Amino acid sequence: MTLMQKFLGAAATVALTAGVAAADPAVIFDLGGKFDKSFNEAGYNGAERWAEETGGKYLDIELQSEAQREQALRRFAEAGANPIVTMGFAMTPTIEQVAPEYPETKFVNIDGWANLPNVQTISFAEHEGSYLAGVMAAKASKSGTVGFIGGMDIPLIRKFACGYAQGVKSVNPDATIIANMTGTTPAAWNDPVKGSELTKAQISQGADVVYAAAGGTGVGVLQTAADEGILSIGVDSNQNHLHPGKVLTSMLKRVDVAVYNALKDGEGLATGFQNLDLASNGVGVAFDDNNASLVSAEMTEAVDMATKAIVSGEITVENYAAAESCSVLEF
Repeated sequence: MTLMQKFLGAAATVALTAGVAAADPAVIFDLGGKFDKSFNEAGYNGAERWAEETGGKYLDIELQSEAQREQALRRFAEAGANPIVTMGFAMTPTIEQVAPEYPETKFVNIDGWANLPNVQTISFAEHEGSYLAGVMAAKASKSGTVGFIGGMDIPLIRKFACGYAQGVKSVNPDATIIANMTGTTPAAWNDPVKGSELTKAQISQGADVVYAAAGGTGVGVLQTAADEGILSIGVDSNQNHLHPGKVLTSMLKRVDVAVYNALKDGEGLATGFQNLDLASNGVGVAFDDNNASLVSAEMTEAVDMATKAIVSGEITVENYAAAESCSVLEF
């Protein structure tokens, strides 16, 4: 296998060698890979939906190290891919460096903050969706103690945790919320063993519902929760099917919609900032056959009421990423 094949994968290699058609987009998946059953996989599902509906093709790469970020972005840009969709906040500095050199190329920065004329930056109201997950956790908990396990300790993940804690407290002001982060480096997104260890530690402290916002690490959280007989909450993608009857719900972050729309809009996509919130169905909680036995009518009503209150502005969910503080949870 050649170095380029190892780096970009066979499909991308062929396209780069033969020359990319102007309409061919590209997707750069972050560490953890496009089958992480969470954030990256949601993006992959959106790209596949676009490909199936249009018959189009897209280039993609699954990053294996931090060093590949700039190389991947430059190679796709030089090959003529347009737009280039990047998954994850960690791509922001690279986009800020590379995008100005390719003013005719459109870049999409999901979860980032790049502010450039040829970049579409997409964020989500994760705190609002997590609030709903917290409402469900508090309704389901018998011990009054629930857990949160995050991936890399960054403001974005604290945003999930703080929203979740607010939802829990709205139902049970006396509830205890145990919050742990997996680590402080990107490796924290893909460490299911550590996720399992943290889950067991939280169970030993009385947690009977654990919410994972940790990428591939969350797979270990959900597995251990199922094995130990407690409930879990998935994130980003609908993870209810991973352990039917044992995953209370999943906080949906519609990364799939963001990627699908970017590829559909193509070179004509609008640049600037977009925020996908509860009102625009950018976030929410999952209900399906896999968790139907866990969701009571009272729980559904509580989620509906909270949703309406957030959308109307009656409830304002505190956003950790904006204030860098959380009144209901200590980290």
